[in-house]
Amino acid sequence: MSFQKNNKKVIGAWTMYDWANSVYPLVITSAIFPIFYEKSTTEVVTFFGYQFVNTEIYSYIVSLSYVILVFLSPLLSGIADYSGSKKSFMRFFCYLGALASISLFFFEANNLELSMISVLLGSIGFSGSLVFYNAYLPEIATVDLHDKVSAKGFSRGYIGSSSLLIICLILLKVFNMDARYVFVLTGIWWFGFSQITFRGIPSNIYNHKPEGNRLTKGFNELKKVWKQMSGNKSLKRYLASFFVYSMGVQTIMLMAVFFGTKEIAWGEGEMESGLIISILVIQFIAVAGAYLMAYLSRKIGNIKTLGIVVFIWALICVVAYAFVYTPLHFYIIAAVIGFVMGGIQALSRSTYSKLLPETEDHASYFSFYDVLEKLGIVIGTFFFGFIEGMFSIRESVLMLIVFFIIGFLLLLRIPKTEALSAKK
Repeated sequence: MSFQKNNKKVIGAWTMYDWANSVYPLVITSAIFPIFYEKSTTEVVTFFGYQFVNTEIYSYIVSLSYVILVFLSPLLSGIADYSGSKKSFMRFFCYLGALASISLFFFEANNLELSMISVLLGSIGFSGSLVFYNAYLPEIATVDLHDKVSAKGFSRGYIGSSSLLIICLILLKVFNMDARYVFVLTGIWWFGFSQITFRGIPSNIYNHKPEGNRLTKGFNELKKVWKQMSGNKSLKRYLASFFVYSMGVQTIMLMAVFFGTKEIAWGEGEMESGLIISILVIQFIAVAGAYLMAYLSRKIGNIKTLGIVVFIWALICVVAYAFVYTPLHFYIIAAVIGFVMGGIQALSRSTYSKLLPETEDHASYFSFYDVLEKLGIVIGTFFFGFIEGMFSIRESVLMLIVFFIIGFLLLLRIPKTEALSAKK
């Protein structure tokens, strides 16, 4: 293979995709659209003739998007590895997500069935592109740099998405722009900055020359990877832990704003600005969290660092359920969430990449990582919405504690490996 790892320009181009696509989970999933959705819909909505709590049906649509990806991404990843077309698949999902974001301009609460298609496709586009994006990490950087490069990517994403959010807030508050134009701007930002990535990252690193039926070959590639994974105890046990604790992490990231809208005693006119401030606090503190956890992993190892972070997530749920009722409480818990969010996202990705064997099938390996994350989100968001429908959103938060406790215990079962050990 002629491609040389640790090229600064390639790594810089790769991390720019975090800058490009992170605006979707911040602006669309976390900040502007949830508030727009709450204002546009009533507490109880009708969806295909059935009545649901508005946030309940939203969580179900998000869950559906991940169910689709669970079936789709492994097969596409096998094809991408066989044919060397990882970059093309990444570009397709990127453009799908960007266009879906733009299409939210036409969101209508009175036509919820059609409007939710944009939410569905945006989620598929964002998460689908990440499978192929993440798979580049072990191909462009050596193992000793995985934590640092992963942290750099997430940090650049937090800064980039926060920058756009601030621009959006100025447009909304100072110029009284309709929120619908923010969704268009988000899609354009995502599409535009992704071009830096697509120009800079390599295509077909291993010079694969596909022959025959790509679907069949892709499926065979996937079976080969599955067989290799089955014999890797460290990888299997790490994925088991990741699957469980990511249920809690991803569900909180997706549904935290709705907790803020329903459970916090905001003053008159304070809610919208308060939620945005909380989100910005999370984003900027997450930058420090990502780098600090990368540093800590070098000192005490990846698994011990992850254990500390997962334990803090469990404490966050306990505190949120029992004590978070006022805006001040919400700001404090947001700061703590930001600190551990940056750490767990960057470190989870780099830990997985360190455990991979020598292989050319990185997209297939990361598709399993992605599938488990998405299955976790499906389970987490479904039960979050289900419990809210039966009790309240506060009880839904209480349920998440179970995921973190089990995930923490599973981390303890991972055998020690040189790749995950502290650097002396």
